[in-house]
Amino acid sequence: MLTRRHFIITTAAMFSGPALAPGMASAAAGDWDMWDAQVTPPGYDPATTNPWGLEPRFLPVRVETKPGLKAGDIHVDSVARFLYHIEPGGTAMRYGVAIARGKLYVPGIYSIKRKAKWPSWTPTKSMIERDPELYAQHAGGVEPGPTNPLGSRALYLYRGSRDSYLRIHGTPEPRTIGGRASSGCIRMVMAHINELYPNVSLGSTAYLYPTSGVL
Repeated sequence: MLTRRHFIITTAAMFSGPALAPGMASAAAGDWDMWDAQVTPPGYDPATTNPWGLEPRFLPVRVETKPGLKAGDIHVDSVARFLYHIEPGGTAMRYGVAIARGKLYVPGIYSIKRKAKWPSWTPTKSMIERDPELYAQHAGGVEPGPTNPLGSRALYLYRGSRDSYLRIHGTPEPRTIGGRASSGCIRMVMAHINELYPNVSLGSTAYLYPTSGVL
């Protein structure tokens, strides 16, 4: 059985320096650079830039990991609210995240089978049934852009060939980082996931650890 203890960090060193809806892809692609600039603070330094008012521990940092972790995989510590992207040579990049509210957080082992820049978003049927006042107005989908709930980048989590409808994604609400805020997904600051995104390969495994017990 796999527990949080299998990937707990030993030391740290600061580090510097659903698909697009039809008709949306071409329009969004032309705006991607503009939107990326909009969500990236001027003079952005991952280790120090913090206009979002995050606790400093939630800024990106390179850390050492315990042996035996596979490079390329992602581990989400739901207790500390950290996401670790494992690198070769015994290190990982660590980012602060927000996780889902209450029982909406679903721990497990997932495969990243799809990635998207500036994705569109459509609430699931269960989300609309659960919170109609919040989600029914978006039943037709939300176009890509800085206010889209999936933000600038999304990693799509699958179990086998089945889409779990869970995502690791950017958020237009960065002040939720460190808390429990989403309807199931893992949220990241958009500037942070923009840096993570190109380093994540399709087929990588994402481990979402429970808030207690074992995975």
